[in-house]
Amino acid sequence: MKCAYSAGVLDRFIDDGITFDYVIGVSAGSANAVSYMAHQRARTLRFYADHIHEPGYFGIGSWLKTGNLFGLQYIYGDLTNEGGGDPLDYEAFMENPAEFEAVATDALTGKPRYFGKDYIKPTDYRVIMASCALPAACKPVSLDGGLYYDGGVSDSIPVARALAKGCDKLVVALTKNRDYVKKPEGMRFLYSALCRKYPKTIEALDNRHVMYRACQKLTYDLEAEGTAFVFAPSEHFSIGTFTMDEDDNRNLYEMGIRDYDARREEFLEFIGRA
Repeated sequence: MKCAYSAGVLDRFIDDGITFDYVIGVSAGSANAVSYMAHQRARTLRFYADHIHEPGYFGIGSWLKTGNLFGLQYIYGDLTNEGGGDPLDYEAFMENPAEFEAVATDALTGKPRYFGKDYIKPTDYRVIMASCALPAACKPVSLDGGLYYDGGVSDSIPVARALAKGCDKLVVALTKNRDYVKKPEGMRFLYSALCRKYPKTIEALDNRHVMYRACQKLTYDLEAEGTAFVFAPSEHFSIGTFTMDEDDNRNLYEMGIRDYDARREEFLEFIGRA
């Protein structure tokens, strides 16, 4: 739910007609990214503020029915599919010339895998489901012959991937404050029990704080040398992964809007639009 912040930033990109050659998203950031690439302003906000009230979205009912605390099939299937309750404009997404990748974590290896547009169909958004499938809270998603968990487990801030793809300037939308220090995952007894079939995923979760700090350092190093422009929440907030408070989520989205507006001229200069 913290990705409500980057949803605000991306909507401002739409307002200003900002486009990129390459777009990569992690976890709910991958869902934000496809709406941005389809030019569907405010669509993502509805998934943080409106759809959260629907019974299929989140909660014990979803857990009992599907084994997922977040209703991944409901969110990225029933709502998102062609003909769904809040469909992605698949044609606009596919016609966007930008290359797209979503990060997911291979449940068996604990390593990241990057899925492109070719794996997305108008009635099949399992790529997004996989990128968002939080271990312990969700079952791994079956995709392309494998099983996948949330991409944030193995590559939380994929700037190294963007560099490997040949990007020479990066724009990064974070969901944590700049002074955030990632700590070891809590409730190890829970995720180690619920993910016991996937020891490499448990290992990745055990070391997630180390991976995150390395991603964070690389991001800020690139920013310092002028290669990256970083948007990060300017104010501290109490929203967590499972926050289902409409007002809190809207406020975080609005922070993304404000932060973009405050740095708009600096950003446009960075991308050569000043």
